[in-house]
Amino acid sequence: MNCIITGASKGLGKAMAERFAAGGYDLVLIARDGERLSAFQGELQTRYPGGKFQHFSVDMGDKGQVDSLGRDLAAAGIVVDVLINNAGQFIPGSVHNEPDGTLETLMAVNLYSAYYLTRHLLPAMMARRSGHIFNICSVASLKAYPNGGAYSISKFALAGLSANLREELKPYGIKVTAVYPGAAYTDSWAGSGIDPHRIMEAGDVAEMMFAASRLSPQATVEEILLRPQLGDL
Repeated sequence: MNCIITGASKGLGKAMAERFAAGGYDLVLIARDGERLSAFQGELQTRYPGGKFQHFSVDMGDKGQVDSLGRDLAAAGIVVDVLINNAGQFIPGSVHNEPDGTLETLMAVNLYSAYYLTRHLLPAMMARRSGHIFNICSVASLKAYPNGGAYSISKFALAGLSANLREELKPYGIKVTAVYPGAAYTDSWAGSGIDPHRIMEAGDVAEMMFAASRLSPQATVEEILLRPQLGDL
């Protein structure tokens, strides 16, 4: 079985890669930082010598690079059992004061990357009539919050893409799950002063996704919403 993960070199994406590798999946790891990604691939290969792990250094906010990646994956004939659209970027700000271009940047990374990569991979998935797509949205996809600005807008849009894909792909046996994580402890929280026990572990999100991927063909988890036990920050 194959799992493709974007934004796989750190944070939630890295936790997802570790969980699916432990579950016996071969992985295609995609991220912008090729050096970090290569090192992570080596770690996985050492821990799971029977697995097959590949990596591609791609800026998922660049449509040309995403299109090239999609063509390469299709040409390689990789069977996509699980696609995790996790690549994302956060820039704080408000609509009235964030720098010009912020919306375009975040839409490119948080929405268009998933849209274009999925479009490249869907024909083979639809022909095979199987597969599972996870789109990593956010609690910011569900409720606006101060200083969310363009980030929240882009995540609302990704939730909309997930809903549309779900309806379109029902007849083809392809599952679509929108994942709405609250705060989870990753490198981005290091040095923030936040008690790691106040927020979730990245592995919590990965564990729920892996469980959702293991259901019978007759069942689909449409949404996964996880929050810290004490609520959002």
